[in-house]
Amino acid sequence: MRMMNEFEAQVLSDLSMLKTQMTGLMGEGNGGRLAELERRMERHEQNWQRAKGFAAALSVLLAVLEVAFEAWRRR
Repeated sequence: MRMMNEFEAQVLSDLSMLKTQMTGLMGEGNGGRLAELERRMERHEQNWQRAKGFAAALSVLLAVLEVAFEAWRRR
C-alpha cells in the first residue's frame, strides 16, 4: 500500500474540517445553527402577526370611538 502524498493529505484534512463545520451548522438532530435560526424566524413571524392583529383591533376600536363621538356631538 502506498503512502499519501501531500496533496491527498491536505484534501483529507480539508474534508475533515468541512465535515466538522457542516455538523456544527446542521447539528445532530435539531441542534444546529440552522435549526435555531428557523426557530427564531418562526418566533419573529408569530410576533409580527400578533402586532398586525393588535393594530387591526386598535384601528377598529378607534373607528367605533370616532363614530360614537360624532353621534354624541351631533345631539
